[in-house]
Amino acid sequence: MDPVSFWATPVGWTLITVGQILLITVGVLVGVAFLLLADRKVWASVQMRKGPNVVGPFGLLQSFADMIKFVLKEVVIPAGADKAVFIIAPIITVILAFMAWAVIPFAPGWVVSDLNVGILYIFAVSSLGVYGIIMGGWASNSKYPFLGSLRSAAQMVSYEVSLGLIIINVILLAGTMNLSKIVEAQSGYFWNWFAFGGGAGTWPLVVILFPMSIIFFISALAETNRPPFDLPEAESELVAGYQVEYSSTPYLLFMMGEYVNIVFMSAMITLLFFGGWNPGFLSQSFLEGLPAWIAYTIYLLTFVTKTVFWFLCISLVKAFVPRYRYDQLMRLGWKVFLPTSLVAVVIVSAWRVFVVGA
Repeated sequence: MDPVSFWATPVGWTLITVGQILLITVGVLVGVAFLLLADRKVWASVQMRKGPNVVGPFGLLQSFADMIKFVLKEVVIPAGADKAVFIIAPIITVILAFMAWAVIPFAPGWVVSDLNVGILYIFAVSSLGVYGIIMGGWASNSKYPFLGSLRSAAQMVSYEVSLGLIIINVILLAGTMNLSKIVEAQSGYFWNWFAFGGGAGTWPLVVILFPMSIIFFISALAETNRPPFDLPEAESELVAGYQVEYSSTPYLLFMMGEYVNIVFMSAMITLLFFGGWNPGFLSQSFLEGLPAWIAYTIYLLTFVTKTVFWFLCISLVKAFVPRYRYDQLMRLGWKVFLPTSLVAVVIVSAWRVFVVGA
């Protein structure tokens, strides 16, 4: 059989898909390991200390040492816990965190599943993420983890509403829910990025869309339980939130799922508002004239750089914003972000219909 025709068969297609999934999974895991180290280094610098610097050169292997430590520890399950649900909860959390990456395009054509309804898929997967946290809190058979899980579920559901409405603005401008096409709609220079209005015909919308990108960033902090919205893990009130009874590998899975989600939200900000893989200072014709391997290297490095930038922004917020009270968190989500994003949808829709459409 011709090698080319083999890859077109169901077996060949399956092998290619599994290879892509493994490549992205391993890449995201390694990326999260070093970004976690960067997160700790940023926080250490704010406190005027060095942070992890012993394991490996400059402490680069610290995250891997921590992982080995967690894996080798004994798994302790409380006597009164529902053991099956207790173990399944962190597994569900980390699987759903990785599932969302299936529709993330790293460069033109570099995506596991280029779904036409990629945004809808992300909504579905992220909504299911609440179940892992609820199951973990309930199965622990303790009121503190249960309260922490209820807090987390309410917080995630509240901010998913504003996140969804903000993304509708991008869908209206791009005319598609396919993430690759959303990035292609922002091709060219940086003023074509949706955060800056989206280019010719819609550039006045920058007064709406740039604030929406900031609200998306803040909502992402709440969605991923990051400071100043880390209320499910508020040590002064709930010990350590929904995972207080967890140890060893199950605890590692919860933390891994949380950090994978943080990096995912950084990637989403990049794709939806800041051009994705588009550098922003090079014309599309210039990029298309380059050799393919150079162009794709630029695309990939651009996407990774932007994602890391937003992750570091999320890390810095922890340093200078005090933690919110729970009533402040809910008021911000339901009384500020929800009506603001709803008004933005109305304005962007009107502009598309009566100005651009006309």
